[in-house]
Amino acid sequence: MDTVFRDVRVVDGSGGPPYRADVALADGRIAEIHREADGGRRPGGARLVDGQGLALAPGFIDMHAHSDLALLRDPAHEAKAAQGVTLEVLGQDGLSYAPVDDRTLAEVRVQITGWNGGAPGDTSVDFDWRTVGAYLDRLDHGFGGEGIALNAAYLVPQGTVRMLAVGWDDREATAGELARMKQLVAEGLAQGAAGMSSGLTYTPGMYARDAELTELCRVVARYGGYYCPHHRSYGAGALAAYAEMIALTREAGCALHLAHATLNFGVNEGRAPELLALLDDALDAGADLSLDSYPYTPGCTTLAAMLPSWAGEGGPEAVLARLRDEATAARIRHAMEVAGADGCHGVPISWDTIEISGVCDPALAGFIGKTVARSAAERGEEPWATARRLLLDDRLGPTILQHVGHEDNVRRIMRHRVHTGGSDGILQGRKPHPRAYGTFPRYLGTYVRELGVLSLEECVAHLTGRPAARLRLADRGLVREGYRADLVLFDPETVAAGATFDAPRTLPRGIPHVLIDGRFVIEDGRRTQVLAGRSVRRTAPGRG
Repeated sequence: MDTVFRDVRVVDGSGGPPYRADVALADGRIAEIHREADGGRRPGGARLVDGQGLALAPGFIDMHAHSDLALLRDPAHEAKAAQGVTLEVLGQDGLSYAPVDDRTLAEVRVQITGWNGGAPGDTSVDFDWRTVGAYLDRLDHGFGGEGIALNAAYLVPQGTVRMLAVGWDDREATAGELARMKQLVAEGLAQGAAGMSSGLTYTPGMYARDAELTELCRVVARYGGYYCPHHRSYGAGALAAYAEMIALTREAGCALHLAHATLNFGVNEGRAPELLALLDDALDAGADLSLDSYPYTPGCTTLAAMLPSWAGEGGPEAVLARLRDEATAARIRHAMEVAGADGCHGVPISWDTIEISGVCDPALAGFIGKTVARSAAERGEEPWATARRLLLDDRLGPTILQHVGHEDNVRRIMRHRVHTGGSDGILQGRKPHPRAYGTFPRYLGTYVRELGVLSLEECVAHLTGRPAARLRLADRGLVREGYRADLVLFDPETVAAGATFDAPRTLPRGIPHVLIDGRFVIEDGRRTQVLAGRSVRRTAPGRG
């Protein structure tokens, strides 16, 4: 054996009770599990690791990650590796970097620079791909061909597909445009994507009508993938938006995974039981349904995402032109502050809940860590004037924390039988949301050990076996002989998120070892130089 973990507490990802065992690894896989009660000769190996006091679990799967460029820019990627994450699902919220042409790539780089960096002029990543398959190849051969920090799966982003086939117009697609979108989705799935995502409060994906989305989901279903929508509202129309996605995928015969399934804003306080009843009714009727969430109340996105959808028509340059025009800017302000813009989920925006977490222009760093309302008061101006100035001066770049969540909703949703973990972690900005560095240890430390919302075995199943089943990974997500040795060892008594809102880039504690394919990515609490990550393609031989 290459490595043997002696006397570990195995939490195997199935939800079953933990047990004591020696776990032996060979050639990147779990070769032998020798339970305490088995008797006989214990496995030996080239390296013996004392697991006394440690739990051994499958590596955690981040079902909603925004590491699309971070995995190509940062070989260490400690934000996720140190949490015990061994697989991330990219291409989220309908916006990412494949499939594209030159025009679309330039536009999407501007639109989501607040999520990922990569704005025009940023040379930290060579955007030398245009297709899904070429992007996945790039992940496989990152950093001089060695690979990347963690494994990564990809979702075809429906908003980018619409940008490529239709453009930025708020209208129904023509028959030819719909055919082109279906072709692009099919090509992405054939090249290894796990499914398709949407961002239905983000332009231009939000311009798609249900009939269009249904047709795309039929393609996803034919390839055995799943649909992952950021649906049309998490605020005033949240429950109706969840119901819309359930009905749409049912008609298409497509599996559904609800992205960052939250209920935010004052209108939804205490309404988690209504959402859970809706989900249970769908499951009981035969729906193939799952969801993910992060264990925090504030959300995180870009400031530009709060704008009304009509302001985004035509793309980033058109948005900036509208913001410069006084009359149009006044219309935008009314939509946001009075009517409740669809970008802000139909709820009038409260500027004292919008905290600037990052900017692209260093000259604007003084706004970071303050709400728009506070910065406006310091400047002696209306909050809208401050927000507008930031959007223009930073060319739509600011990221925000939006403090609109409810703890009771968070706890109730995370206990649901189809729940999985997703960080929705945006790694950009000087003061990012701590979920990027803390989601998985926070589940284990806060919601298992301290609050008892989940048992240890339940929580690990939410973070491992259940997401692996959604991704249809035949040899990941469980501690089983023959499975890939993507593993995490943690101390259930000390594991905790180090990241806070004041110090969001602090690494967790209580996670000494993380392995991918049997190779130590984290060893004795320190990041190694191992780059064992590769793309995990739905159709790739030997890669799940």
